[in-house]
Amino acid sequence: MLRIGLTGGIASGKSLVAARLLELGAVLIDADVLAREAVAAGTPGLDRLVQTFGAKVLGPDGTLDRPSLAALVFGQPEELARLNAVVHPLVRRRAAELMDQAPADAIVVQDIPLLVETGQGASFQLVLVVDAPEAERIRRMVRHRGMARRDAAARIRAQASDAERYAAADVIIDNSADPEAALSQVDQLWAQRLALFSQNLLAGRAATRTGPAVLAPADPHWPLQAARLAARIRAAAPEDIVAVDHIGSTAVPGLDAMDVLDLQVRVRTLADADRIVPELTRSGFPPLPGQRLDQPKACDPDPAHWHKRLHASADPGRAANVHIRVQDSPGARYALAFRDWLRAEAAVRDAYLTEKRRAARAYASDPDTAGYALGKEAWIAGVAEPGLRRWIRATGWTSP
Repeated sequence: MLRIGLTGGIASGKSLVAARLLELGAVLIDADVLAREAVAAGTPGLDRLVQTFGAKVLGPDGTLDRPSLAALVFGQPEELARLNAVVHPLVRRRAAELMDQAPADAIVVQDIPLLVETGQGASFQLVLVVDAPEAERIRRMVRHRGMARRDAAARIRAQASDAERYAAADVIIDNSADPEAALSQVDQLWAQRLALFSQNLLAGRAATRTGPAVLAPADPHWPLQAARLAARIRAAAPEDIVAVDHIGSTAVPGLDAMDVLDLQVRVRTLADADRIVPELTRSGFPPLPGQRLDQPKACDPDPAHWHKRLHASADPGRAANVHIRVQDSPGARYALAFRDWLRAEAAVRDAYLTEKRRAARAYASDPDTAGYALGKEAWIAGVAEPGLRRWIRATGWTSP
């Protein structure tokens, strides 16, 4: 099952996107609808609101007086927290029930206005944010909802900022102008990414990656993307995972790299790594068969010290490798030390980039990246390993 979190600021057009995803075949769980159901007349939720805020939140017919409740909590963080403490658990419980009832091959979209504010991003394999400029959103609220411009701006300021939503977003749907343009983005996303992602999850396989190594310019967004994936991995098996590290070239600012994120998951034992395979697979990171050993380094050539498990992303839109290693094993320490060395030493970083470019040219006609990886091993053994050992001794570096 592919679980997608959908969010966006007020008047961004989230409902438009949700409706199209429903048309395309998604199972839609609308948090606003669930919130209304949770406090409908005669429900325990409404009784708790009355206990919390008093009978003044009831209308003459005994139903919730939403304008009165809104006036009580808007701009009052403590009162809003009391409201959320009643409603949010009820909504999440019902959403989980609906999720459990969805077919195994479903693409489930949870429409959650406050997904970012409530920190739920790691619960989903993908987060979609619908975006529109603030001025356009204010215009829509004034025109379609009859709100005063000042009130519309206040509503926007009461929610997460654009920057906070961008940080949580795997995909941003631009709804700044023509709605048909936004719907076209949704259609393309469904066909080129969501449907394939769902099929990969159902089959328990990683997304297909073919072609030779192609270096992309250093992207300042790589660390943020890695952080989102790391949060999902940690949430999959929090009791068994010691840490999740962003490693490899995409973790080094200013270093060109293949657009493939490398994440290291540290566990206490390889038995733990094998036990959490189902959880990681459901979260979007199935295992790669046969990938169980790092290239042993000259400083410790014993293969037994370099065992690992390798998983990869099932998402065709975000390539990632997940290396599962035992905490404090030679492989785990080497990955962290090599990353930190490249971050600290510009001359080493430049030398490594030169080697990466050489290897990419040498294996540019290959069908995959295996030759590129092996082609760098002579430089790794002859230059990187001794240099890294000297740097560790000189700096006293220790594994975090």
